[in-house]
Amino acid sequence: MKNAAAVPVNDHEISTPAIPQESYLRLFLRFLRFGLLAWGGPAAQIAMIRQELVDEEKWVTNERFNRVLAVYQILPGPEAHELCVYFGLLARGRRGGLLAGLGFMLPGFVLMMMLSWFYVTYGLDSAFFAAAFYGMQAAVGAVIVRAVHRIGSHALHDRALWGIAGLAMLAQLSGLPFIVTLAVAGIAYMLFKRKMHWATLGLGVISAVLIFIAVISITQDHSSAASTSVAITSDPSLPGLFGSGLRSGLLTFGGAYTVISYLQNDAVTVGQWMTNAQFLDGLALSGILPAPLVIFGTFVGYVGGGFLGAIAVTIGIFLPAFAFTLVGHQVVERLVENKALHSFLDGVTAGVVGLIAATTLVLLRTAIPDVPALLIFAVGLVILFRWKSKLNVPVVVLGAAVVGLLLMNL
Repeated sequence: MKNAAAVPVNDHEISTPAIPQESYLRLFLRFLRFGLLAWGGPAAQIAMIRQELVDEEKWVTNERFNRVLAVYQILPGPEAHELCVYFGLLARGRRGGLLAGLGFMLPGFVLMMMLSWFYVTYGLDSAFFAAAFYGMQAAVGAVIVRAVHRIGSHALHDRALWGIAGLAMLAQLSGLPFIVTLAVAGIAYMLFKRKMHWATLGLGVISAVLIFIAVISITQDHSSAASTSVAITSDPSLPGLFGSGLRSGLLTFGGAYTVISYLQNDAVTVGQWMTNAQFLDGLALSGILPAPLVIFGTFVGYVGGGFLGAIAVTIGIFLPAFAFTLVGHQVVERLVENKALHSFLDGVTAGVVGLIAATTLVLLRTAIPDVPALLIFAVGLVILFRWKSKLNVPVVVLGAAVVGLLLMNL
């Protein structure tokens, strides 16, 4: 195995004196193994990659790894997956990056596809699986609440960001388009950091008025439609499913859990090709797999369009994560050094926290239908806060499924 002094990427060269120039097959198999061991969410996945490629094999220095990780934490997309693409790029150029990314995501994709098929084919009419998913849904509610707390504790570091998150939550609950909400959130915080407080206040007042109007509109719509049943829309098209996945992949600021709001909006609120209960089931399945959380998009796509629908959503979600690294990593690194962009992205991230919080409230209404589910939720939440193991999410979700089965037999 030879060490490469530099790996050419078009006209650029990345100096990588310690990176082994592995064969394409060996590189793919290395990252396939990472994918098979990707339990415990992004923090555990990143730690696994760091230990082998930085601490043990010293592909890059720890300082460089931290800088690259900071870039991907600002950008949308699952950071662990983007790091795999990045290291594949260093080893064997763009083809290596593509193979590394595919290897890391492939185990989770295949497992989620199999579980999606099984769920749609057998899960809906089985009392056994209904009981298991009853417990798992409550546990997933706890997982999402814990994620909101974790993301918010890092993202909301001043009162302005707390205010932006609160308004974003109200905007989401009132039905305002989340694209508009995120844009306003970023602009508002950018104005605040430039000490343009009157402009920031004016933007906040305008946002509050729009939210109020939206709430009045929703109230009138509900009263006029009280005696009318709402028809479920037709199955989504493959381009529509791809677009939903791509939109989600481009907007996952602040961590993989942020994709929940976008897909729930497309699949349940707007597209209506699945229910909140089914959506929670997909999240529960993703919580027990060795994969980035965004792999639950495969489930959403499968419910909407079968095998091809699952592929369409998955490609859409992961495409930005590949593209940012394979096409424009060096350009992106320069862009994120812009302080104005930092403040805009900080505002967007605060808006995302608000979106997740609003979506969580909606999902919890389905996840906690009665007192036993509330108890499962509460115990799961305590475990997630107190137990720091990388396996806490799959253990809590699977444990809740067992509790659901036990309750069925009482």
